[in-house]
Amino acid sequence: MRYEDLTFKIPVETKSYREDSAFVIKQITNILDTRKQIGDNKIIINTNLKLGLPLENINKIAGPMIEAWAGEVFFGIRDDLNNQYNLINVEAQERLGMADIILQFKKGEQVLTGNVDVKATANDIPNSGKGPNITSFSRIRTAYVTDPDFMFIILSIKHKVYSERNKDTGLVDGIMEVVDFNAYDLKFISDADINYNPALGTGQIQIKDIHYVSYQYRTTWEMCQLLDSKYLHSSRRNIDDFIREAKKNKWIKD
Repeated sequence: MRYEDLTFKIPVETKSYREDSAFVIKQITNILDTRKQIGDNKIIINTNLKLGLPLENINKIAGPMIEAWAGEVFFGIRDDLNNQYNLINVEAQERLGMADIILQFKKGEQVLTGNVDVKATANDIPNSGKGPNITSFSRIRTAYVTDPDFMFIILSIKHKVYSERNKDTGLVDGIMEVVDFNAYDLKFISDADINYNPALGTGQIQIKDIHYVSYQYRTTWEMCQLLDSKYLHSSRRNIDDFIREAKKNKWIKD
């Protein structure tokens, strides 16, 4: 059996998907831009350490804290029913979920849902978080078949960490500051920027360098075909492995 012989379920997204994706990404970046402009882009850790936190180790906890900060920013916007970003719902996801947070925006009569995966990287550490795992091959492939308009947004947040003496306590505070961010729709990331790592489960979809990503617009079906190609060109996978996954996840017709 060859790949070309399979009868696939072909997902067809709505005609406005590209514009909808751009709208969601614009709203996300506008929200974070505003936080940065008003100075609400820092996490301050107060300790009783006179010499402050060890900077060589603090980055180990900075990532999860920056991700938590992003969640709180979005929840804060949602609580303002008349917010200018048309953000109407925010849902934090379980730790092992495909996304970290789900955001819903109102666009005219539409409600657009962005499944956001937050990736925090250290600005002052070379190659920090450069090629992160994004999601499993089978999970994202199934999501696109189940919902052709599934919007998976990668939110890359750069931060720097430093110490500063607290004038009131005389102790040294650890400060994590968001310095830059970008948001990308996984479906539109170029072929050259997407990697497939077969090491875990059905394999992990990775971004080669999250700091330098180029766009390549494609349909949902074209994205599925790209994912399939990455999978099948791995030295550890073959067509039998693919057919097993395709039947299990209902990517092909019976």
